[in-house]
Amino acid sequence: MVGIAHPTTAVGLSTAKPLPIHPPTHPPPTAMETTIAAPQTKAAPPELEVINLTKRFGTFTALDQVSIKVTPGSFHALLGENGAGKSTLVKCIMGFYTPTSGDVLVGKQSRAIASPKDAHHFGLGMVYQHFTSVPAMTVAENLVLSRYDSPQWINWKAEYERLDAFMATSPFQIDLRTPIAQLAAGQKQKLEILKQLYLNSRVLILDEPTSVLTPDEADEVLGLLRQEVTAGHLSVLMISHKFREVMAFTDEVTVLRKGKLAGHGYVRDLTVDDMAHMMLGEKTEATPVEKVIVADSRPVLELKDLCADRDNGLPAVRRASLTVNSGEIVGIAGVSGNGQRELVEVLAGQRPRHSGDILVSGTPYQSTRKEMARHQVYTLPEEPLRNACVPHMSVAENMALRTFDKPPQAKRGLLSLLNIRRMAEELVKVFSVKTPSVDTPVGNLSGGNVQRTVLARELSSTNINLLIAANPCFGLDFSAVDYIHGQILAARNRGVAVLLVSEDLDELLKLSDRIFVISDGALVYESPTAAADIKVLGQKMAGH
Repeated sequence: MVGIAHPTTAVGLSTAKPLPIHPPTHPPPTAMETTIAAPQTKAAPPELEVINLTKRFGTFTALDQVSIKVTPGSFHALLGENGAGKSTLVKCIMGFYTPTSGDVLVGKQSRAIASPKDAHHFGLGMVYQHFTSVPAMTVAENLVLSRYDSPQWINWKAEYERLDAFMATSPFQIDLRTPIAQLAAGQKQKLEILKQLYLNSRVLILDEPTSVLTPDEADEVLGLLRQEVTAGHLSVLMISHKFREVMAFTDEVTVLRKGKLAGHGYVRDLTVDDMAHMMLGEKTEATPVEKVIVADSRPVLELKDLCADRDNGLPAVRRASLTVNSGEIVGIAGVSGNGQRELVEVLAGQRPRHSGDILVSGTPYQSTRKEMARHQVYTLPEEPLRNACVPHMSVAENMALRTFDKPPQAKRGLLSLLNIRRMAEELVKVFSVKTPSVDTPVGNLSGGNVQRTVLARELSSTNINLLIAANPCFGLDFSAVDYIHGQILAARNRGVAVLLVSEDLDELLKLSDRIFVISDGALVYESPTAAADIKVLGQKMAGH
């Protein structure tokens, strides 16, 4: 265990043996007990403590004697790389998983939590990374639907009286009669939190709650929750990858690494480097972003009034026009669902365009495999296992998807499996892909290593002309993000034209030379990144 040597904050791993799971001290909740009455005086949140929790899946140990305490009225961050055990821990707390050993205490009493309904009975609620509301229903209908005692017949007059009284005391205000489909992303996330407050949850577990929000929306949501925590009405345990949010809003931080407790401390006593140290086990600093001026820059990608439709036939991309020059990273910012996915799919040949023109190096471009090879166009798509890899095929086979029919990997129309393996073994070394062997199915690798596999295939060519990257670091950990950013920047410095589409504004501000905002399918803002107004960026992303 690697900890941070703060005399009053860092703690080490417990050496005690795993504790058995105790029988519940309360019977399982009944429907009558879960009935929600009219809002009452807010009770103080209970203390949540996990002691020496272990969870095994067969021979694999996902959690190994992990302990964490969320004190009443505190905002607690849970950090760790992908695969560190964060999701497993909160799923054990919420009753999705049964721990192999260890104990969960709520209000200083041992609890057996076999389901989220049991967790609700003890005042625990979870807000998931993705929205769970029914789009065709109103806010009021979704709130009533979230109850464990939803009646067969609903007296809406009485329900609205209760809901109005609840809204009057809640930190977030949303019109009860608005359909979910009409809400912006920030309002939808507020509704997910409101559901738990409506259920009288006093301890909220948040899983990456700001991943689909603009910076302004994220600050508003976390700021209002911070007020509730400070007032003693709530405790919050938040899984996050965003150090800025951890530093700005939380009191304490617990870090997991490879299923074990790696450290704990009070945020006021820690730096970002301290937390990265706990996460990674070694002193890690982000690679400095160094850009070079590329001589003889020229237009590589040109979009002229490009239009494309969604799967349902409605407009997705509306008359988009932009130019990406050689040796330049052009970023496109936007909240998820505003047409950026469809734009990337058109450029990658996965979706037809409705109208408009695409030029690559001044030549009309049709996004076919043949033209991508001729124009040296490469892609780093979002969700690489779905869009860029064949999960059941090996790492070597996936690395060869672009070149399997060309020498030396093919001779006289026949595949050379030996040369395919040799190429893959070399790329695994160069791009630091962690895999048992090049014969391992790529679907068995972690998210970061799947992305490294795609990077190796797409960036190993010496003749890249255009790189299209879509959310290349989504859900990846600190070290993987740093590595991928370095590779994208290196391509730009070699003279490659890069179109970077991302929902992470910090990523775009770090890497891009110019930045656009896409909202409702239209490009509504453009600026050199160094001169971009962050406040205006956030407003444009939110549709204002």
